[in-house]
Amino acid sequence: MALFVQKFGGTSVGTVERIEAVADRIVATRAQGHDLVVVLSAMSGETNRLIALAEQIQAQPTPRELDVLVSTGEQVTIALLCMALHKRGCEARSFTGTQVRILTDAAHTRARIREIDNQRIRAELDRGAVVVVAGFQGVDEHGNITTLGRGGSDTSAVALAAALKADECQIYTDVKGVYTTDPRVVDDARLLRTITFEEMLELASLGAKVLQIRSVEFAGKYKVPLRVLSSFEDDPGTLISLEENREMEAPIISGIAFTRDEAKVTVTGVPDVPGIAYKVLGPVSDAGIEVDVIVQNVAADGSTDITFTVKRQDVDQAQDIVSKVAAAIGAKSVSVDKKIAKVSLVGVGMRSHAGIASLMFKTLADEAINIQIITTSEIKISVVIDEKYLELAVRSLHSAFGLGGEAAAAAD
Repeated sequence: MALFVQKFGGTSVGTVERIEAVADRIVATRAQGHDLVVVLSAMSGETNRLIALAEQIQAQPTPRELDVLVSTGEQVTIALLCMALHKRGCEARSFTGTQVRILTDAAHTRARIREIDNQRIRAELDRGAVVVVAGFQGVDEHGNITTLGRGGSDTSAVALAAALKADECQIYTDVKGVYTTDPRVVDDARLLRTITFEEMLELASLGAKVLQIRSVEFAGKYKVPLRVLSSFEDDPGTLISLEENREMEAPIISGIAFTRDEAKVTVTGVPDVPGIAYKVLGPVSDAGIEVDVIVQNVAADGSTDITFTVKRQDVDQAQDIVSKVAAAIGAKSVSVDKKIAKVSLVGVGMRSHAGIASLMFKTLADEAINIQIITTSEIKISVVIDEKYLELAVRSLHSAFGLGGEAAAAAD
């Protein structure tokens, strides 16, 4: 007998029929003798609907009251699922984040979990009940409802699994697991059976949308085995675990991530003096704008150019800020490119294999794709390119590194 924490996302509970299907899956798991804690999201689209209601009344809703409002979405699904389980003769009890005391800080709409009191859950499990918990929400030390931000139900599930020392945290989604890249872009993208926490964290931070980054961080920190699998198909999915648990001959590259919503800001003719990078980028950071890739080049005349990337939605604000700084420090110009994309290779196998960057650059050169910026870490290489070449780049790299097709399948 094992203890599983299972999380079902919005599409998995998007209709009454799908909630009934989730109940069938839970009953089948219980029949195998396993204990279950189930974490649910709101029905697909419900959180957006609630936010839209709030914005009809207040352009920038009060964060505390917004949390009170949007947390109701999960209360609907946990109650309905328990009703479906009762109908099937399965004992179940629903709880909000407040009731099981998922204690968070007081940062409304983006709270972070501090601790979980698992006594109430343990008591229900001991009496043979399925425990159904509202994801995405908690409570601060003053009893205020808080929410964890977009995708927070993943974090709720992993945190509960850590607190309960569960055998596995299973994230049920509308896809079969983690793929070598987006199957909508590459037809022969391959389902990965295993991947390390490090790789999954890189893929999530670089554009893969399967899991919330914070949930992967949490799972890695507390060594919670994490599995991504489909709500609609019977398939073992992808197990995310420690590197030492993988096969000895791991593939060099595990996956390709990409983001389309990038923009580039370049400041030219900046005086090359100590502290100048902070003068340019400090005000951007102070405005709450996340800077991704940064490149600084020194010219022969003693000046320097600074280029950095931000999310496309932030680029106009970043340009305004940097233009004022440029005028103050005597820089020559500020330019913006809103049509760029970032493509990244990720794999722990890079540590012991040379030539990865060379093959990546050659593959892009063969397709006449110009690389604008390059950045690397121990297990990833990212390049910034023109957005119009993004899908061609991903497909070419996927083929060049043998990530799909019969050869890759045989490696499983």
